[in-house]
Amino acid sequence: MRAAFYDRLGPADEVLLVSDLPDPVPQPGEVLVKIAASGINPSDVKSRAGGAVHPFPRVIPHSDGAGIIVAVGTGVSADKIGQRVWLWNAQWQRPWGTAAELVALPEAQAVPLPEGISFEVGACLGVPFLTAWRAIHYRPIVAGEVVVVAGGAGAVGFYAIQLGKRAGAQVIATVSSAEKAAIATSAGADLVLDYNDPGFETALQRFTQGAGADRIVEVDLVGNAARYASILRKGGLVVAYGSRTWSGILPLSQWLLHGVELAIFIIYELPEDVRRSAIAQSSAVLSDPSFRHLIARTYSLGEIAIAHEAVEDGRHLGNVVLLFP
Repeated sequence: MRAAFYDRLGPADEVLLVSDLPDPVPQPGEVLVKIAASGINPSDVKSRAGGAVHPFPRVIPHSDGAGIIVAVGTGVSADKIGQRVWLWNAQWQRPWGTAAELVALPEAQAVPLPEGISFEVGACLGVPFLTAWRAIHYRPIVAGEVVVVAGGAGAVGFYAIQLGKRAGAQVIATVSSAEKAAIATSAGADLVLDYNDPGFETALQRFTQGAGADRIVEVDLVGNAARYASILRKGGLVVAYGSRTWSGILPLSQWLLHGVELAIFIIYELPEDVRRSAIAQSSAVLSDPSFRHLIARTYSLGEIAIAHEAVEDGRHLGNVVLLFP
C-alpha cells in the first residue's frame, strides 16, 4: 500500500515521507478499511512536530478517516465487507493511522457512514464533530441558554454553533476577522463578536441583558481565562477542549469568587458511554441536509507535508483532508 509516515519528529517537509509499505492484515476483532479520505487535525501536526514523546519507531499519522471495509478479522461478520465507514482514534496510542491506502483497526472504531454523506465529511467526524458534540452536550442545555462558542469559524466551532442551536441554545460566536464572522454567521450564530473589539464584553452583556452567558465552549483556555468572570453568569460553565498552552497561570481566585465551573476533556479519551451516545445520535444529525460541514481544502497523499504546514499555519478555515484516488 501507499502510505505517508515519519520515523522521527520534526518539520513536516523534513520528516514526512511517502512510500510503499506492507499491507496491514486485520487481526481478530478488526476490520481492514480502504481509505478514501484522511482528516488532518491540529493534534496530528503537533505530535509530528514534537509536541509529544515519539513512542514508536515509525508512525503513519492521522486518527480520522473514512472509506470502505474490504476485509475482516476473525470474530467480525463478513457482512461488514463493502460497508462505508468513518473512523475514530485510528492513530491514538498506536502507530497506524489513516494517512495510508489501508488501515486495520478494531471493529468498533469503524462507524457506518450514512448514504449521501461524502468520504470527505466522514474524515471530519472523529475529532471535530465529536469534540463539538461533547462540548455542547457536556451537560443538558436548557432551552434559551446562552452559549459562547470561542473560535466559531474553526472546524470544531462551526459544528458547535450548529449543535448548540439544535439543542435549543442561543449561540454567541467569537471570531477575529470579518471573514471568520461570515463563516460563524453562516453556521447560524445568533450573535458574532470580534474578541479583539474593545466593545466585546459590553455587546455580550447587552445581548444577555446583563446576565452573562451560561456556558462557554472553549478552544483556548489559558488565552481567554481572564475574561470568564466578565462574560459568564455567576456559576457559569466553561467546557474546554483546547488551549494554546497547558502550563499557563489561571485567575483562580477570580473564578472562585464568581463561581466559575471548569470542565476539561480530551476527545481521544471520551468515556465509552459518552462516545457511544454521540455516535448513536450522529447519524440523525448527519442525515439532515441542513447540517453543514466546513471543509477548507483537500490535498493528495503526496502533498501531505504541504497540508500539515497549512494546518500549522492556520492557513485554512475549517477541516483539511487528504483524498485518495
